[in-house]
Amino acid sequence: MHKINTLKNGLKVVLSPIKGTKSCTVLCLVGAGSRFETKDINGISHFLEHMFFKGGERYKNAAAVASAIDGIGGDFNAFTGKEYAGYFVKCASHQKETAFDVIGDMMLNATFLPEEIEKERGVILEEYNMYQDTPMYQVGWDFERLLFGDQPMGWDQIGTKEIIQSLTREQFQDYKNSLYTPDNAVISISGYFDEDEIMDLANKYFNFEDGKRGREFKPYQKTKSEKKVISQHKKTEQGHIIIGATGVPARSEDEYVEKILSVILGGNMSSRMFMNVREAKGLSYYIRTTTDDYTDIGSISTAAGVDLNRVDLAIEAIIEEYKKIMESPVSAEELTKAKEFMKGKIILRLEDSEEYAHLMGKQALLYPEINSVDEILKKIDEVNADDVQRLSKKLFVEENLRLAMIGPFEDDNHFAKLLHY
Repeated sequence: MHKINTLKNGLKVVLSPIKGTKSCTVLCLVGAGSRFETKDINGISHFLEHMFFKGGERYKNAAAVASAIDGIGGDFNAFTGKEYAGYFVKCASHQKETAFDVIGDMMLNATFLPEEIEKERGVILEEYNMYQDTPMYQVGWDFERLLFGDQPMGWDQIGTKEIIQSLTREQFQDYKNSLYTPDNAVISISGYFDEDEIMDLANKYFNFEDGKRGREFKPYQKTKSEKKVISQHKKTEQGHIIIGATGVPARSEDEYVEKILSVILGGNMSSRMFMNVREAKGLSYYIRTTTDDYTDIGSISTAAGVDLNRVDLAIEAIIEEYKKIMESPVSAEELTKAKEFMKGKIILRLEDSEEYAHLMGKQALLYPEINSVDEILKKIDEVNADDVQRLSKKLFVEENLRLAMIGPFEDDNHFAKLLHY
């Protein structure tokens, strides 16, 4: 069971004990993802995440940060999404004070030295180049840009080369001061720990000054673009495609209906997409259907790496699976298998203190209340075949379908004509 305590400065501390482990994850989540950006600073959330590892007061540089965590055999990392950023250390429980010390120093005392900014600028430009050279990743960002349009929901988290090259120390400081505030952050602890000790450490190392978040993200605005295909012409040995549509937001009454729908379509190696598009027809290597759910919008899509000589057939085969699931209710056996698959994966993931801390911390940061694991499993069990068919008919309306492609493709209009039932 989880528990939420609140420090005097307003910072929430989420406690999620796990029996039978000697590890502990200390995770700091902050509402500072790319949705809080404007076009002139698109990419600053991700760049800032990198800069926190460059040193503060007690750990002066990246080497000192790394040495402290390596010295306790811990794992540490960070990530930036659209709605929040996260920083974590996972370690043996008796070493958790070092985890608090390192993350607290990063969050409160980051120096953003000009020379470190310049060095990291080069690192991030190389990360940008890596994604450009990895089409199975880049096509996902292209799909979101097509689906959500020219607004923060549709922008890449990494930004553009021009902005990466132009961001200044003052912009980093202003952005941090406006979002890294106690009312806009959560400390999530999971694993083996003593509650009183945790609260003492949180008060000691996360003594944020009182302050309120000074920057908001604008609600998602439905786009009016009729463009159905976005493509990058590249010489590749495999075509990378994503076909999908806007989905439901997190905490929608259909949140878990959509997740079950995606499992049935392409969530595992016995799913419809895998068996019918890959196994039966040999049209793709990887193929998977996934969902992304944000606070006010979501997406559902199928991504595949396909045979360049049979791209049309692959697109038509994916569309055919969307059509089938709209026309005929899933069987009781298929529905049960999807539910048990999803519940099993959740239970397996939550044996990891890092995963558990993330699940609970994200909910505490973004939503009015936390759903326990038992409540989540119950919501999955409540999904029925009528729900799956009803939602599929709502989501996969032909006019809503969008296609992103990377490969030696030139005629977008040709592929747009394939997006029909």
